[in-house]
Amino acid sequence: MARVYLSLGSNIEPQRYLPAALAELRQAFGPITVSPAYRSRSVGFDGADFVNLAVGLDTPLSPAALNDWLHALEDRHGRRRDGPRYSDRTLDLDIVFYDALVIDGPGHLQLPRKELKHAFVLRPIADIAPDFRHPISGQRMAELWATFPVEREPLTLEPLPD
Repeated sequence: MARVYLSLGSNIEPQRYLPAALAELRQAFGPITVSPAYRSRSVGFDGADFVNLAVGLDTPLSPAALNDWLHALEDRHGRRRDGPRYSDRTLDLDIVFYDALVIDGPGHLQLPRKELKHAFVLRPIADIAPDFRHPISGQRMAELWATFPVEREPLTLEPLPD
């Protein structure tokens, strides 16, 4: 079993789609660890605010198989892939860490995810895995968050329905 940390985000009806994704993750993988949810501005395009959170779970799936499973989950909830890569979306599910693996490809599969440089990915992971060490830098998530320039990418807590 691998310990995996995921980033989940939505800027189209996040109060609907994020709880639905969490329910499917629990059904497929059993107990999961869920961070608080945070609202932030969209990055890479001019769109509605995103709500993001992180999930920790254990899986027997390979990184590629898990990535395919997550894409299928996005698709089941209306994720569109026929527009620009950076656009509004019902769900965006990414593997940020898969144990301590470092992978660059195939396709968009990269571990750890480069989006960890953004508050909306780093903060939720630091909340649920403060002692997890980045497989390249060796820094703990809590250390990375403590040195993050929070004024650059402000976050606000966003309650989600259970």
